[in-house]
Amino acid sequence: MKRIGFSILAFLVLVGIVLTGCSSSGASGGSASSGGSGSSGKAQEMTFAQTSKVVGLSPTMTNDSVSQNVLNQIYETLFTRDPETMEIKPNLAKSYETPDDKTWVIHLNKGIKFSDGTPLNAEAVKYTFDKLRDPKTGAPRASLLSAVDSITTQDDLTVVIKTKKPYGPMLAALSHGNSAIISPTADKKQDLMKKPVGSGPFMLKEWVPGDHVTLVKNPDYWKGPAKLDKVTFKVVPDVNTEISMLQTGQVDFIENVPSEQWDRVQNLKGIKTTKKAGTAVSYLGFNLRREPMNNLEFRKAISYAIDRDAYVKQLNGLGTKSNSIIGPKIFGYDKSAESLGYDYDPEKAKQIIKENGWDGKQIDLLVANTAAYMQMGQIVQDQLKKVGINAKIRTMEWGTFLDVSKQDKFDMTFLGWSNSTADGSELLYPNLGGDNIGASNVVAFNNKKFNTLVDESRYTVDQDVRKEKLKKANELAIKQAPWVVMDHGVVTGAYKDDIEGIDILPTGDWFLYNVSRK
Repeated sequence: MKRIGFSILAFLVLVGIVLTGCSSSGASGGSASSGGSGSSGKAQEMTFAQTSKVVGLSPTMTNDSVSQNVLNQIYETLFTRDPETMEIKPNLAKSYETPDDKTWVIHLNKGIKFSDGTPLNAEAVKYTFDKLRDPKTGAPRASLLSAVDSITTQDDLTVVIKTKKPYGPMLAALSHGNSAIISPTADKKQDLMKKPVGSGPFMLKEWVPGDHVTLVKNPDYWKGPAKLDKVTFKVVPDVNTEISMLQTGQVDFIENVPSEQWDRVQNLKGIKTTKKAGTAVSYLGFNLRREPMNNLEFRKAISYAIDRDAYVKQLNGLGTKSNSIIGPKIFGYDKSAESLGYDYDPEKAKQIIKENGWDGKQIDLLVANTAAYMQMGQIVQDQLKKVGINAKIRTMEWGTFLDVSKQDKFDMTFLGWSNSTADGSELLYPNLGGDNIGASNVVAFNNKKFNTLVDESRYTVDQDVRKEKLKKANELAIKQAPWVVMDHGVVTGAYKDDIEGIDILPTGDWFLYNVSRK
């Protein structure tokens, strides 16, 4: 039997906004109550502001970063990433073994309970994963466990996962927020999208859809109660309002500061900022179900028409230009990919458009009403107009956009992928793999050779083989251009200077368990 130490996790899986929507009425999480206080005797509270609303509170049924901000505080995964090294380490899991290259034996920590008082045991893990990968569930990130053949319980604290083939990204998949463990008891009697029950340090007190979500600390959390007593996730109209509220003290923490506002935020009195290279990628995607988006020459023309260097320059250091779909912070990145792709050449774009009779072609450009995507939309619309393409921007609210973007209801759209796994296979497979059309593969890219290469990168634990397969798959996708990569992201945050313990990972994830106020 082979035991894998956590000291070599960086070798196993190196250093991860998209899909599904939900609307629901306000709901209570059941047994939540505030209680508790800071060392000063005064309750410690924090308000986080975001311009988009939460679409649901089930890790199984959501897959967007806005909802995930809340879910990260309520639910937990078997494994997690160290915020400094990005190495994967145990969380709910105590340890694991791999007796062969298709078997993962995972031992759980003792005494963990969900906030409804029921035990988090091997049966709960099996229930969660079986539901996630069941086609009847319709989970948007079922692809995380698509390599799994069976899940069994060896005893109350031991889960055995067998894969169809050797699966290299397994630990990365099990550290992803959508693999968080849910309470089987709660899931059978209530809608977790409205009434979440997890094992994390916080639990739901109130959700008023479109306005706010309020969490309070879980007094029975297995690692000990959180320092914060209450956290509110507030929806605000726009970024300017968000920043003004931070300045006046109405909110305490914001993330994803737009580039044009970065200098302003850095100069606010009493505010700290953080910035680091991230794993996220933003892209312009073509709906390959439609003409002429399914024509490579059209995609080349659009790629040639977009001045991405100019776009990234105005991001003021909050994004990096790259031709590679797999970014520099992702396992599988190879610098040689930067020489590929279709760089800015408006004359070549005009030539292709004229030769194919696309001059004056009107395109439906679907854009979510977030600051970053609206900025991309306006810039690209102007650049396409200069080469003879009329892109008509159609905007919609975030939750509605998530629904529409999964369907054949657009020509081109802007999307992002935060890549919470920081693994190239788990970037390419969900977003461009043929198995995931209609779910996370919103552009409907389906290339047999690409699919084979990505599968070969997934179904091996040999990391050198994985890198080579990912290199080839990435190169193929770059040449086929289902995406125009707009930039690879930089994660940012701004918060009141009396807040301690906030650490945003390169994946964009953050956790509030260790956060406190002076």
